[in-house]
Amino acid sequence: VQLQASGGGLVQAGGSLRLSCAGSGGTFSRYTTGWFRQSPGKERELVASIRSSGGYTYYSEPVKGRFTISRDNAKNTVYLQMNGLKPEDTAVYYCAAASGIILSQLRNVQQYDYWGQGTLVTVSS
Repeated sequence: VQLQASGGGLVQAGGSLRLSCAGSGGTFSRYTTGWFRQSPGKERELVASIRSSGGYTYYSEPVKGRFTISRDNAKNTVYLQMNGLKPEDTAVYYCAAASGIILSQLRNVQQYDYWGQGTLVTVSS
């Protein structure tokens, strides 16, 4: 499975962006998909995750109520709608896909089998 992340850019605080993660080369719809982010000097962290059916979603505390993850399996695409962006959201955002992952391991980067190339989100104050 190949993942292609897109949609990053420069936005002012309070603005919005929508990231897309397009999957190809496999049955992307079968995978739990997560959005991670990494800023300089920090570890890669899970922002949001969605099960293959879309029936379960997880959000990290810093983004709850501001970000929404969704998927369109007919288009092999997972989205991350980011509203109310803050300067601390500035990071490279990566999408990743995992098969057979259990809920307690959603935040474990080692559990994800496939990764996209990353897209930079910069939020100015």
